[in-house]
Amino acid sequence: MLKKINKLNFLALYISLVNLILYHFPFYKFVCENAELSSINGIVLLSSITILLIILNALVFYIGLFILRKVGKWILVLFFFINAIALYFINTYGVIIDKTMIGNILNTNFEESSSFLSIKMVIYLVFLGILPSVLLLKTPIPEVKFKKFMVTIGLTLLFVLSLAFANSSNWLWIDKNSKTLGALVMPWSYVVNTSRFYYHKSQKNEKQIPLPASKVANQEKSIFVLVIGESARSQNFSLYGYPKNTNPLLSKIENVKSYKAESCATYTTAGVKCILEYKNTGKLFEILPNYLFKNKDIDVIWRTTNWGEPTVRIKNFQDRKALKKLVNDDSYNYDEILLKGLKEQILASKKNKILVVLHTSTSHGPTYFKKYPPKFNKFLPVCTSVELANCTQNELINAYDNTILYTDYILATLIGDLKQLPEYNSTMLFLSDHGESLGEKNLYMHGLPVSIAPKEQLDIPFIVWVSKGTDQLKNNGILSQHHVFHSVLDFLDVESPIYDQNMSIYKAKK
Repeated sequence: MLKKINKLNFLALYISLVNLILYHFPFYKFVCENAELSSINGIVLLSSITILLIILNALVFYIGLFILRKVGKWILVLFFFINAIALYFINTYGVIIDKTMIGNILNTNFEESSSFLSIKMVIYLVFLGILPSVLLLKTPIPEVKFKKFMVTIGLTLLFVLSLAFANSSNWLWIDKNSKTLGALVMPWSYVVNTSRFYYHKSQKNEKQIPLPASKVANQEKSIFVLVIGESARSQNFSLYGYPKNTNPLLSKIENVKSYKAESCATYTTAGVKCILEYKNTGKLFEILPNYLFKNKDIDVIWRTTNWGEPTVRIKNFQDRKALKKLVNDDSYNYDEILLKGLKEQILASKKNKILVVLHTSTSHGPTYFKKYPPKFNKFLPVCTSVELANCTQNELINAYDNTILYTDYILATLIGDLKQLPEYNSTMLFLSDHGESLGEKNLYMHGLPVSIAPKEQLDIPFIVWVSKGTDQLKNNGILSQHHVFHSVLDFLDVESPIYDQNMSIYKAKK
């Protein structure tokens, strides 16, 4: 059929129609749920948006095919494939393809991205990626004279402007919902937001901005262990009133206090940055481990099974590959590997002040059931599919709750190890980079813009243990991730011009 199209403008229009029909169901679902389509104005809005989508996409495709010819055709093929993948994630996990999500995608490693592979994704790629691409590649590109090309562009732009002004009564609604609408238009949602992501990234400092020098006030032996959780939401911790006993060990340990807290982001890169920076400036200042590593009186240890943090420039940095060398069993598959040899590493330190950062990956989906050893498979049945909507919510929550149960074990084990170092004044602080959606409002995992993100993606645990008792801790209200930086400085007795005692969770020392 496409071979019979002998005019470039008709071919571009046809491709635009295919693009609209195949990849814009979520877009129209949103419009239908948020516009008053029972009114004349609502019908005009829906009709106008449809016409604009078809005409504007056709115009861009027309220009691209005229200028780039065969290269333009291959770019459209690439669009079809990415459209198919984007549509899979939107339909399956309820994601929004905005600048934030693009940053999340670009900071995802192979291990995480491969966990999303499924039969359903393959079906999307075959029917929405490969088949339309094959049809397009077999279609010749008609020739068009430059004069006619320019006339077509001019008349199309005139029509678009006329339609836009005729629909001025709906501009306010479009402006109000522009962020979500723009995130659902294919292929421009990811094209524009990828450009925005790299533009903003280029505006940031390539090197972390140095912070003023610090000094240690005394030589009391102190250890601060900061545990950065992954996708842990506070409402599934029994310490926060959850009816299922997901914290059987922490609930029995003395000197443990849990605060209410909110994350400043819904994806790892931004969440970890908030945890490690001294305040929210929008700039990349020296992060906590790099800042303290410059102090000759402080030893800094970083262990991670995760990724996405700002560049860590310290001597004692161990990722999963390095940690694997410490074990000879299958524990390297799970986050308890972060504790292997840690006590010995602390004892080997020649400094009295020690900061340990453990960056976990325990509760990251969609394969929650793979994030903990079999013996922690307590809450049954569990979801074993990466297509989370195919599981019952009970199965999904059970699998997730088992990751929290495992987190409880890791934290309790860590506290037990710190108790075996009585010569140190010790504390452990656990908080998450962000929360997680588990099917509420048909949303899954995380990554929605903070402005529209549900509380499940923002409410995080903030759990503290102190060796000398919780009377050292303030009774704060809802904390932020930025409390961490100043709390660390306070506990390790680090004097710095940027230290803010009001942002510390510890009471002022007498």
